[in-house]
Formats: sequence, structure tokens, C-alpha cells
Amino acid sequence: MFDDLMDGNARYAESFDLADMPGQAARGVGIVCCMDSRLDPPAIFDLKVGDAKVLRTPGGRLTPDAHIGLIVGSHVLGIDRIVMLAHTKCAMASGDDTSVIEKVRQTDGTDLSGMRIGSTPDQMAGLRHDVATLRRDPLVAADVCGMVYDVTTGQVERVC
Repeated sequence: MFDDLMDGNARYAESFDLADMPGQAARGVGIVCCMDSRLDPPAIFDLKVGDAKVLRTPGGRLTPDAHIGLIVGSHVLGIDRIVMLAHTKCAMASGDDTSVIEKVRQTDGTDLSGMRIGSTPDQMAGLRHDVATLRRDPLVAADVCGMVYDVTTGQVERVC
């Protein structure tokens, strides 16, 4: 079931040349974005491997683990700029947690009742909330910006 991935890794390892790359974000960027497979965060901002720390969450929301990652990253991993990157046509912006939980139940019967996913039909309000949360956190030692990526044009708009 995973043979294709192992074969791909073998091809990757043949020309691997990143052994001496430091673990710091060379361009000082931390990006929180959605796990949507249409997003390639480094490419969106013309960044290379090693330039940024990328954290992916459903809907690109500021989850507790992402928040911790940004705090640590801003102190020891070279992050001095944080981009909260939402995107158009996001499934997590198509409803609230209740509707997403119901969709999962209808799809395969799994009960996610009580799980906090972070879905919101008001994606911009969610983005503004997450940006504000980071900006007022004294443990986050970085500038914070909210942006929206358009999956149809590839363009990014700075919104907060």
C-alpha cells in the first residue's frame, strides 16, 4: 500500500543534497495554512526548502499545537514573521464544526461529536481572530499577518 511512496523516496534520496541545511527558517517565515492539497506554501511565496516553517491544520486555523509551534519557532527556530494563510474554496469554511462532524458521520459513520475542529462559515472572522490571538500573545516574538490565497488565480491578498 505504501510502495509508491517508498519508491518515490528512493528516487529523492538518490540526489539528496540537504544534509548540511540548518534547522532555522532562513527567511524568518512561519506559515500556518490549511492541509488542502492544492496549497504549496513555499511555492506560493517563492520560498525554497529551509526558508520557512510550515504548519498545516484543517482550515489553516490556529490550533493549540500550531500555536505552540509558533511560540517555540519564534524563539529558537528563526521565525520573526508569521503568515496565517486562509484560502478560497476551503471545505472547513463551508460550515461550522457541527456541520463538518455531521458530514463525517454521513460519509463513513464515524462519530466526532465533541471534537473542536475550528470550522467556521465566516472564514474572515476566523482569520482575524487567529491573527489577533497571536498578536496579543506576549510569548510570540514575531510580526503576524493574515492573508488569503485564491486557489483559482494563485494570488494572495493581505487582509489583516
